[in-house]
Amino acid sequence: MQSGEHGAAAASPASVPMTTSLATLLTQHILRDGELVILILKPSLWFILFNSLRFIASVAILLIAAILLDPHLPGNNRQIIEIGIFIIGGRLMWSVLQWMGRLYVLTDLRILRLSGVFYPEIFDCPLRKVARARLIVTLADRIFGVGSIEIIPFDDTYPIGLWQMIAHPRQIHRQVVATIHRAKQGGLGGMAG
Repeated sequence: MQSGEHGAAAASPASVPMTTSLATLLTQHILRDGELVILILKPSLWFILFNSLRFIASVAILLIAAILLDPHLPGNNRQIIEIGIFIIGGRLMWSVLQWMGRLYVLTDLRILRLSGVFYPEIFDCPLRKVARARLIVTLADRIFGVGSIEIIPFDDTYPIGLWQMIAHPRQIHRQVVATIHRAKQGGLGGMAG
């Protein structure tokens, strides 16, 4: 779900073409004066399923075991199945909240990851301090057309960042690497939109 390239300066909310609360958050709290947003992404919707897959599999195994042991358990199969579906639904809702709270931002100066449901976590690394942006695509990722980009800073005081489960990972990786290269060369110079 790529928002595309944005060449808007973040000097004031009026200079940003988006009028969403996301744009307000970015311009007032995250972005610096004159910083250009190049890319804003959310993880693929597959993030919701993959984030809960182990939990769902565990509950499904317990449900099957409970049904097989039915004569020894209180209640009936229907109640057990309803409880299992309710638990799986709750876990999927939690994954939806995690997906909604996750945002990846690339500017001309920094690379960011905003995440968290109740308490926002911000990964923020200046592009000039990025040693490497590594593309990670597993076999399962390849099947579903997603991948991750690992951001490895030069400085050990910065944590390693991860853009997880993004669609079109090779294209996004090329764009991230090109933006890092431009930042290290001294700016956006001749960047074409």
